[in-house]
Amino acid sequence: MNLFDQEVILELFRHNYLFFVLALFAGTAGLTYYLIPKVLWVSKEKNLTASVNSRSSHKVETPSFGGVAFFMCIILVLALIQSLRLTHVGNQLIAAITILFMVGLKDDLVVSTARVKFFGQIAATCFIIFSPELHLTNLHGFLGLYEIPESIGIMITGFIVIAIINAYNLIDGIDGLAGIIGIVISGIYAWIFYTTNNPFYVLLSVSVAGTLSAYLRFNFSRCHRKIFMGDSGSLIIGLLLAFLSIKFLVMEPTTSKIFNSFEPASRPLLLLCILFVPIFDTLRVMIIRIFSGESPFTADRNHAHHVLLDLGYSHLKASISLALINVIVIIAYLYFSTILSTLWLSLIVVLLYGCGFLLFAQFKNISRSRARRFYSNSFVESLDQQ
Repeated sequence: MNLFDQEVILELFRHNYLFFVLALFAGTAGLTYYLIPKVLWVSKEKNLTASVNSRSSHKVETPSFGGVAFFMCIILVLALIQSLRLTHVGNQLIAAITILFMVGLKDDLVVSTARVKFFGQIAATCFIIFSPELHLTNLHGFLGLYEIPESIGIMITGFIVIAIINAYNLIDGIDGLAGIIGIVISGIYAWIFYTTNNPFYVLLSVSVAGTLSAYLRFNFSRCHRKIFMGDSGSLIIGLLLAFLSIKFLVMEPTTSKIFNSFEPASRPLLLLCILFVPIFDTLRVMIIRIFSGESPFTADRNHAHHVLLDLGYSHLKASISLALINVIVIIAYLYFSTILSTLWLSLIVVLLYGCGFLLFAQFKNISRSRARRFYSNSFVESLDQQ
């Protein structure tokens, strides 16, 4: 039996669906675990490491080319699951991933301008939004809207994809956060697509989760094996999560009665909860920058993970805390979706985001108070010594 024969792979998948899913998760994790040390070796041989600056959360120069391992692993996986003939969208996804990988890799090597990165994202997004399988033509009553013109659907889809890519890129600021949040989001999507019988998207979701699971072993390392995913990694994972999100929005109404949140009219609300941490963090920092009279695209230390670090959290504790918040928001939404209408669910989502803003505003005030007390005590001690 030739395991690389297309018909053999297809037969194995048909008769061993769940085993195939678990094997793919283990395979992507194993392949990533094998590839990252090779990437680390090349990075250090060529002295390719991320420098430390005033905004850095790391204290030593570290390679930021985890995305190279991500790209190799995901492309191999897509080549494999394309042979199952489950969908035609895989080829467009490969093209989009390749474009963003090249844009991100250039930024990791020599730093790209925001304009170059933005045009790269637009080019990659075009391969997704013009795919017939991902056309958004009906909102099914969300905000009172039903059928929408195809051109409007393309613009909405394009905005969502680019927004998710950048939101995910922005949370990649401390060890583990982007990886853990990516696992949470892709895990939820794997479950959703499994219950709604979308096998291609199940396999893609578990591949993302497997890749990130292996990456965390190196990202949390404190020795010579430490690596960051870099822009090449965060842009790829962000694109994949955006791709899965769009599929969730446009998939046909399901007969699944597990949760009302699977109903088309309430899917955008569930999407806001699944992607809670990236969306909440991006909205929060942009609002703070605008009210401070700065450009919303100015880099600073106002991200949620920076707030937790200023409170004394370690990278691991901050990452797990934000992931738990994301999970709690999803669970809360799923619970209320069984007893409330779409209108009330909308209010619940607004309330969840509002609680998040208030919580981190309080955290920020606490960290500022601690900082003032620390500098005040330091000043008094210096006067005493004089």
